[in-house]
Amino acid sequence: MDKRYSGKCLCGAIQYTCTADPAFSGNCHCKDCQRTSGGPFIPAMLFPASAVEISGTPKYFKSMADSGKFIERGFCRECGSQLFTRLEALPEMLGVKAGTLDDASRFNPQLDFYVASAQPWDHMDAGLPKMPGPPRG
Repeated sequence: MDKRYSGKCLCGAIQYTCTADPAFSGNCHCKDCQRTSGGPFIPAMLFPASAVEISGTPKYFKSMADSGKFIERGFCRECGSQLFTRLEALPEMLGVKAGTLDDASRFNPQLDFYVASAQPWDHMDAGLPKMPGPPRG
């Protein structure tokens, strides 16, 4: 069985393949993720950036994260799909939005984080550990 993770944006202009297993996977409930996704959280995976091959050119929007470091969200210029996250705090990693995977059932979240910002209508998996703020390693 092929263990690579692959995915694309809605229109297919940007595609990617990850040749490593994710170093982290979880659901971010921060207010920024709520605003950028239009939903209660973003299901995210972190891969070593060197293990991700991207075809197409995402546009990145840079903003300040709660940590005081920058975060860049990469999206397709054509369809607007949000695909990637680059974190100043973890420059060797690339975040991938789990919903953009070709087989999104491979997403296996380890925890819910930034739950202090979660909305009351956000019904989280009771079986996952919860962190009020960022994940701690």
